[in-house]
Amino acid sequence: MLTKRIIPCLDIKDGRVVKGTNFVGLRDAGDPVELSKIYNEQGADELVFLDITASYEKRDILIDLVKRTADQVFIPLTVGGGIKTVDDFRKILRAGADKISVNTAAIKNPDLIREASEIFGSQCVVVAIDAKRNYVGSDEIDKLNKKNIVKVNNKEDRYCWFEVYIYGGRKGTGIDAIEWSKRVYELGAGEILLTSMDADGTKEGYDLELTRLMSESVKIPIIASGGCGTLKHVYDAFAYGKSDAALMASILHYREYTIQEIKEYLYNKGIPVRL
Repeated sequence: MLTKRIIPCLDIKDGRVVKGTNFVGLRDAGDPVELSKIYNEQGADELVFLDITASYEKRDILIDLVKRTADQVFIPLTVGGGIKTVDDFRKILRAGADKISVNTAAIKNPDLIREASEIFGSQCVVVAIDAKRNYVGSDEIDKLNKKNIVKVNNKEDRYCWFEVYIYGGRKGTGIDAIEWSKRVYELGAGEILLTSMDADGTKEGYDLELTRLMSESVKIPIIASGGCGTLKHVYDAFAYGKSDAALMASILHYREYTIQEIKEYLYNKGIPVRL
């Protein structure tokens, strides 16, 4: 049985790690290189490094920061933010990254997924999907022509579908996240980093319904992201969300738990992890 992965996420703005709620209200959380070293030593399985304003600001990612981070860690490093072309993939991989995450660029040019997977291998291509619940009443369902409508718990006439957002959560696309996940799988993506915008930073738990729905829709690993606040939330992401990895930020950045504590809890609950 494949072990489940615990992945710290470092959201970068102006060269610093930041964390917010629902993609806004950002607070400083430390130096990315120093935090990367700590998580490497604690036993993280991988690291994700996201320059969260690069696409919105239409600029290149911070190559020097990638190099300095890659020099200090000895686990797989995924880098995303502002990556638009195959040449950008090449530059970031040469700087020391192991995988590249794309979101906005993949929506605007889906062929980028296919081209990058053909050149660098699908294992290098991570498609990030930022998804937000879009609520509708039963009378609106037929007009939407959406396949993945789910009933909202304890609400008699409330349903929702999951919309893909780009530019760091600033712009909706009208694209169904589940259908988009199927397409990126077909195009050659090796993994999906799925962030619930509704849960992000709330520390109230991952969106298990969204995570499970996507996990059951494609045959590539799903990384659950957004909402982790307790050890049980991590367990639920694996046991009920059927994710292959759990991404987290606040509970690690603010020293609420160590990676070792998280893994020991999961191990004792029967979740296979690398101790």
